[in-house]
Amino acid sequence: MSIIRIGTRDSVLALWQAEWVKSQLSVIYPEHEFMLVSMKTKGDKILDVPLAKIGDKGLFTKELENGLLRGEIDLAVHSLKDLPTILPEGLSIGAICEREEPRDVFLSKDGTRLENLPEGSVIGTSSLRRKAQLQHYRADLKFADLRGNLQTRWRKLEESSMAGIVLAYAGVKRLGWEERITELIPENIMLSAVGQGSIAIEISAERKEILQLLNPLHHEETSLAVRAERALMRRLEGGCQVPIGALGIVSPNGVQLKGMVASLDGQHLLRGSAEGKNPEEIGYNVADQLIAQGAKDILDQIRSLS
Repeated sequence: MSIIRIGTRDSVLALWQAEWVKSQLSVIYPEHEFMLVSMKTKGDKILDVPLAKIGDKGLFTKELENGLLRGEIDLAVHSLKDLPTILPEGLSIGAICEREEPRDVFLSKDGTRLENLPEGSVIGTSSLRRKAQLQHYRADLKFADLRGNLQTRWRKLEESSMAGIVLAYAGVKRLGWEERITELIPENIMLSAVGQGSIAIEISAERKEILQLLNPLHHEETSLAVRAERALMRRLEGGCQVPIGALGIVSPNGVQLKGMVASLDGQHLLRGSAEGKNPEEIGYNVADQLIAQGAKDILDQIRSLS
């Protein structure tokens, strides 16, 4: 029996994802033993600074990727939205798992929906993408930076004057918190992060046997959708700490992709969309639509502030 080492962050949600991968592989390959190896990433260690101020190149992935390159682990489980669109040399994505509902949800302290919140209500989120789109939707809203795992964020909501917090539906569901959801935020108000809702498994590009091992967990429809989203992000030279949103959906005609770039104050919100067979071409197409509307200027200005 061989031991396959699965690398993961040590947060509750990350461990849930890694345990899910482990359980799936254990059923498929009873002849192997699968072992979790948990690590703290830079993003896990720095909790008192907004993510946008730290920089986002491999914020939640670099330590795991170094483990892969050093041969300390055989595969690394990530939330796909945390994985940069350009991977370190020698690494590749071995599988993209079937996507959960990709949208964001609002968890209100008292059950009030976003549209009915009193003027000047405070929302907890550190995401520039979420802040910008909510500011566009309601210019009167205020924001409080909110870092830490989901349990920490919920506790801070309960102990503060915040009206509510915004989280990814996928994480909320995976922790069994669906009863805490006030509303699923519609995509005309908020487009989700690139890759949100999907688990990605990263491997050494040389490990063909690990790639073959992961093949049953790969979901091609999800892969097509998120490849379009990641192509858009790559063209815009964006990262997970800039106000870029995207949602790819597989249709009979290929992939439908919606994309969004917003200014931090929400006053300028650019939208683009396209549909076609080639995910990368669709992603570049929508990115070019946004660039033609001024997306590069908005993103350059935001980067100059960090």
